[in-house]
Amino acid sequence: MTGASPDDLVVTFRSVSRRLREAQGDTTSEEFGRLSIELQQLLGDAGRLLGTTADPTRLADAIAAVRPDAWEETTLSRLREIALDIGRQLRTIAAAGDR
Repeated sequence: MTGASPDDLVVTFRSVSRRLREAQGDTTSEEFGRLSIELQQLLGDAGRLLGTTADPTRLADAIAAVRPDAWEETTLSRLREIALDIGRQLRTIAAAGDR
């Protein structure tokens, strides 16, 4: 994801809700809630960065609304980091459901 384009990030954020549902698997509600906290914090970080909510669809829309040549590299870099962290957290949640 290091070189992820804004379009790649749009796809990543649009898929978060679906991937979260899939990742829950057999994870207990209590453990799922605990593991989801970090994911929600990451989405909140992205929302603050983009001036929107933590809703993955709104985040994707906010990313898509920026012209490709208008991105500040630090903002784009931070979004890439957040997207990688979200992927890791989703894998952690999925692994908990597989136990």
